[in-house]
Order: sequence, then C-alpha cells, then structure tokens
Amino acid sequence: MEAVFLSATACLAAFMVLAVYDGFYLHLWRYELFRHPESKFEHLTHTIRAVLFPLLVWLMFIRTDMISFRIGLIVVVMDLIVLAVDAYSEKDSRVFMNGLPRWEYIIHLFANGFHFAVIVLIIASRIKIENNGLHYTTDSLTSRHYPIFKWAAVNALPGAVLLGLLHILLLTKPGRQWWYKLKAKTGRAAVH
Repeated sequence: MEAVFLSATACLAAFMVLAVYDGFYLHLWRYELFRHPESKFEHLTHTIRAVLFPLLVWLMFIRTDMISFRIGLIVVVMDLIVLAVDAYSEKDSRVFMNGLPRWEYIIHLFANGFHFAVIVLIIASRIKIENNGLHYTTDSLTSRHYPIFKWAAVNALPGAVLLGLLHILLLTKPGRQWWYKLKAKTGRAAVH
C-alpha cells in the first residue's frame, strides 16, 4: 500500500495544480466563461463539479468510515455524469473563441486523468477482495504514507472549497460585479 498512497498524493497534487490553472486562471480569470451566453452552461457544469470535489475530498480522502466512503462513491458517480455532460457541451460553449484550443483540451485530459486516478487509488486502498465478494477495509490506513496523503487532502480542501464558492458566486449578478471590480483593480478588466 505504500506505493498506492504515494501515487495518490502525487496525483492529487498534480490535479490541484492543473485545477487552479485551468479552473481558476483559464475558465474564470482569462476567458470568463460565466460572462459569455454560449458558455454559461459550461460554467454551471464546472460549478457543480467544483462543489462536488470538496465533498469527495472530505468523504473519501479524509474521512475513513464506511458510510462516508459509500456516500463518496455516489458523489464520484455524480461527478462522472456531470463530466460527461460538460464534455458533450464544450464544443458549443467555446464558439466565442473559435472552439476549445487543443492545448487546453490536453490540460483537461491530464487534469481529469489525475482526478480519477487518485479516486481509483483510494477506492483500491479501501476495498478488500475475499471469497464472498468485496468488503470495505481500513487496513491500508496503517501505511506509513497514508498520513502524507491525508495531509495533502486536508490542505487541498480549503482551496477546493474557495474555488467552489467562487464558481457559485459568479453565477450571480452581484458576484460578477464584484469580480469585474476586482479585475479592474488589478488592471485586467474585461471588455463588456
């Protein structure tokens, strides 16, 4: 299990870096997807995923009880469904910029790859296969590398919550007005 938690920690760190770059810088700061009529639905799907991710971190990465794990699995399924809807609608959403740039598409592939890799690794660490089926286990939590992973998850949570709240805020008119004022103060005001 040592390699599982080290790999999960690396995948979580890589995902968080890509999520900040893609989810904050590109989607919110640079392109302001929430501002364009054709990309408002994409912003909504990103908002749902941005809200689901901290729940997933809390339920599957930090909590260790079986009920949290089961609820976390439901959150993972919801996240997959929203991801599919987001990916399907993305082509129409980016008309204002002549489609999704290939390099951003590659970032999406890597970000989602790391996102789901960490989830699969944690699921694998909590499932024991026995003769009569699959069973939940916390045996792997005795790994000397589990505390490193848990530390990374705990430290990822505040940023994930803030990014989720920011996505929600930008769904509202007062939130968007606040955002435009913030960008104007930094000299990066959007053209409306």
